[in-house]
Parts: sequence; C-alpha cells; structure tokens
Amino acid sequence: MDKFLFFLLSLNLLAQTAKPIPVKVVVVTMFERGADTGDQPGEFQFWVEREHLNHVFDMPAAYHPARMNDEGVLGTVTGVGTAKAAASIMTLGMDRRFDFSQAYWLVAGIGGGDPADVSLGSAVWVEHVIDGDLGYEIDAREIPKDWPTGMVPLRKTTPYEQPVRPELEGEAYTLNKTLVDWAFQLTRSVNLGDSEKLQLSRARFQGFPNAMRPPFVTEGDTLSASTFWHGELMDKWANEWVKYYTRGTGNYVVSAMEDSGTMQALTFLGKARLVDTQRVLILRTVSNYDRQAPGSTASDSLKTMSFGAYSAYLPALEAAYKTGSVMVHYLTEHWEKVRATTPKAQY
Repeated sequence: MDKFLFFLLSLNLLAQTAKPIPVKVVVVTMFERGADTGDQPGEFQFWVEREHLNHVFDMPAAYHPARMNDEGVLGTVTGVGTAKAAASIMTLGMDRRFDFSQAYWLVAGIGGGDPADVSLGSAVWVEHVIDGDLGYEIDAREIPKDWPTGMVPLRKTTPYEQPVRPELEGEAYTLNKTLVDWAFQLTRSVNLGDSEKLQLSRARFQGFPNAMRPPFVTEGDTLSASTFWHGELMDKWANEWVKYYTRGTGNYVVSAMEDSGTMQALTFLGKARLVDTQRVLILRTVSNYDRQAPGSTASDSLKTMSFGAYSAYLPALEAAYKTGSVMVHYLTEHWEKVRATTPKAQY
C-alpha cells in the first residue's frame, strides 16, 4: 500500500476512534470585528479574552474557527444573517470532535430594542423566536388601503389571517420556558451599569417609560430577520407579527438577524439526538432602538446606524458578557448537578 494512502487511512481511523470532547456550554456569537483578541471588540472578543478560550479548532466548513477553554466552554461565531448562522451551527453540531449531547447553548448577541419595553444596554432573555423572513410581501406602494402592512403569513391571503396554521415551517420557535425563567431569575439583579452617554440617548425617547430606565435584565421575544429593518411602522409590524405567531401570548422586545437560522439548525440536530434543544438559551442585548425617536424620521435615524455606529454598542457587548457569563459560570461550577437535570427557577 502506498505510504501516503496508509497515512490518510490511519488519520481517518484515528478520527473515528478518538473520544469526542465533552462540551458543557456552547457560547454562540454572530460577528467579530478584526481579530478575536486585542482590537475593537465584536460579540466574540470578551468571551475569548475573559473566559480564556485559548484552544482553537479549525472549522473549514463553517464561518469561523471554534475556541474552547479548560472548563468545557466552547465559543463560536456564526457570521451575520440566518443563512450563515444555520450553516455554521449545523457544521459545528455535526463535528465528531465534540460531544454536545449534554451541552447547554447560549446565543449571546446584540439587537435593536423596542423602546416600549426596554432601554439601551439592557439584556433580554428570549422565550419565542419568530422568523421575520418567511412570508409573502407586497411593495408598500401597492398595499391595499385596508391592510395594516404588506406582510402576509405563508399560506394566507391577508395580514394576520386567522387561524394560525397548526403546522408551521420554521416561522416560530419556543424555547424551554423553565430554563429561560431560571436564567432570568439567576441574572435579574446583574448591574449592567449606566453612563452619561446612555442617559443622553435615552432622553430622546420621552413618552416611553421603559426606554428611559437605566439598563436592566428582562424577558421577552425576538423577531429574527436577515433584513435590517427600522422605524416606527416596522416596529408596529414586529409586535403584531410576534403576537400572531405566538397566538397572542408573546411580546416582541428585541430584533435579531440570526436566531431563526440558529434555531432551525439546532432543531435538526436535536432530531438527530446530537444536541438537547431543551438546553438552548438566547440572550439579546440592546445596542440601539429599533425605531426613530419622537420628532425624528426613520430614514434620519437609520443614517446614524448605517456603519454600525449604534448608540449603545459597547454597553450592549458588556451586557451580553456580564449577564451571560453568570449563567455560564453557574453551569460549569455546578456541572455534576446540571449535567443530568436542567435547572429550574426557585420562587
């Protein structure tokens, strides 16, 4: 046998027989600016530096290499948008080097907050992920006068047409509420800080009591769409779209671009028994408001964010780490307990 062929066969056999690395917690972020350490941070950098994710695993079929520490915490970057997120999470979940069967998953990223519910720099534990891409759409210039929006649910003919189809196609995902409530209870008192800059930004939203508050931890739902939408009317659509797909039980609080893709991949991986979908958490922190301030226009408001210059960019990154790391540390420090039993809130 050719020596090189023998070498390749030996590597393949080693890959098949090597014991997978057990993973306790997966931290999923969506973007990084530049390097993983030492420069202007994206969503991943604080996790890499502060959790010492020093072991690097090349992921040629995914968006970004994975990184892991000695405590069983693995971090990854999916790339921006639902398509990259779904592909990257699927690639990671099927990687035979890792055992995710008992792992907890934490999606930790920034988003646009609804000023009716939340303030800049706040953190939102998510129960429902609603897809904002799947559906029909009519151009705004052709919307019938009696329609509130040009967005129509799949298999329907008018906006918010009832009843909601019992069998959905990825339009909505519901996380384990018991776990979500536990994470919220564990972190609700985390001090997310405040600053004069945040106070000045909040002051523009007179008439929105929650928007005027210092950063806080709360629960709510997210609308996930690859299109970066913005404005008062889009905010109204997001609220109604979430209510529609949660049958009136949900409350839209924060926007995102990747969560439906991540949840779709994890759902498929769960069917293959590679991950436990009851151990998934999503934490979105507010880097900007999703609509213009009173007295402004949607287009003028969007101009201020066109290059990612969000009014609470760094505070939101800090909030994601400060809040999420409390949960991550609890899980790793109490692993013998939570490995077998998913934690519950104690009221």
